[in-house]
Amino acid sequence: MRNRILGGLQPSVRKLLTPSLEVVRLHIKDVLYEVHAPLKYVYFMLSGVASLIANAEGDDGIEVATVGKEGMVGLPAFLGAETAAMRVFVQVPGEALRMPVETFRKQCARNQDLTNVLLRYTQALMTQIAQSSACNRLHPIEQRCARWLLMTHDRVEGDGFPMTQEFLSKMLGARRGAVNVTANALQRAGLIHYTRGVITIVDRDRLESAACECYGIVAAEYERLFRPSSIRRRSTKRMSELTKKTKRGR
Repeated sequence: MRNRILGGLQPSVRKLLTPSLEVVRLHIKDVLYEVHAPLKYVYFMLSGVASLIANAEGDDGIEVATVGKEGMVGLPAFLGAETAAMRVFVQVPGEALRMPVETFRKQCARNQDLTNVLLRYTQALMTQIAQSSACNRLHPIEQRCARWLLMTHDRVEGDGFPMTQEFLSKMLGARRGAVNVTANALQRAGLIHYTRGVITIVDRDRLESAACECYGIVAAEYERLFRPSSIRRRSTKRMSELTKKTKRGR
């Protein structure tokens, strides 16, 4: 199972959920939730990346978390909300398994296994949101950009994914000019390659070294709460190194 939440369920529980799941294609910039709009579906991501945007009056908002195949879009429904608190849209195209909210809530009430997995995922996502907020406040754009690229790389197939610098600037809450300088510096250093709206990760290890400790903190939290790991590139040894690096600080 490509989705980490569904993959963490007992086979009997997955079998119960399957008839209510519908495969949907997610296109770039598709809006899954609008602020204060009624929650109609939850989405178990199979591929691609969704972006959670916290809005402020007179501003386009800033990204506070991303969701890929490790998670689900729709935790407010699990927590009892009727409407969305944040805007959620697709930043990297892919697929998801969609379930009506009413059906989802009934399944949560019936299946303790599903509830337990979602509680662990809630903890991991809360850690990501908190760490992203601290990162946006404390760390320079070069480290933030490296962190964001690594998190997106973890969630996609292959080493390349569609991304414009204008889009990246909105995700990082930074001026486009600053993002352009940062992306060019990473490309000159041989860490990434950027052309025609596609970013390709060239040197993963060095990109991790360029990122702030926030990447390691969030990755370690998902690793701790969702064993065995489904993050495709990171070996147990590498995760141990990231965790030690996080504890030491930079």
